[in-house]
Amino acid sequence: MTALQPADALLQLRNLTKTFGSGETATHVLRSLDLSLQSGEMTALVGASGSGKSTLLNILGTLLRPSSGQFRMLGEDLFTADDATLTAFRNRHIGFVFQFHNLLPDFTALENVMFPSAVRDGHERPAARRRASELLDRVGLADRVGYRTTKLSGGQKQRVAVARALMNDPALILADEPTGNLDRASARQVMDLLAEINRAAGTTFLISTHDDKIAAACSRRIEISDGRIVSDWS
Repeated sequence: MTALQPADALLQLRNLTKTFGSGETATHVLRSLDLSLQSGEMTALVGASGSGKSTLLNILGTLLRPSSGQFRMLGEDLFTADDATLTAFRNRHIGFVFQFHNLLPDFTALENVMFPSAVRDGHERPAARRRASELLDRVGLADRVGYRTTKLSGGQKQRVAVARALMNDPALILADEPTGNLDRASARQVMDLLAEINRAAGTTFLISTHDDKIAAACSRRIEISDGRIVSDWS
């Protein structure tokens, strides 16, 4: 296990808990959890279904509030931040890649990639269109810029999702089973792409997965069980 120093951390969780419900019906999903991620890490998050992985990702993505504890990222106290602050922080600093890509079916690949920028700025900018086109080229889809996502293969859709996650140049990308809906060859291509982005841009990745091969491709592996981190090694 490698000890992480707080001064080096991109984000820090201290004594974090998440409980749904109250009293006798309370469900304790995360329990006194401590975690630090350093900039540039590529980390796998593993654990059985129901272990708390998805809840943890949702909290780290500022989509869900913890019940107690501390949560800081890039020097910001996100535990006490209001909803507007969390929304702005999420859009600027965090990217998401989901198992089922969550692309807009009536939009082209280019329009899907541009979407986070349009949300942030309130309108479409020429510079955003150029960046989206460059990102699609980077993920090997320069010839699919104008295709609606319904015309793309599963692996191509997931590469569009990766480009979309990169659109606002986030410090952290959270990937929830990003290869879980792909065949083995497409899964390998997506993981190779994430690893290349990690090396070239220093983007921090936290990848939730049930696939040991995906976890083995990461430089750090965190295992969660019953809402607690039970192993953390690199």
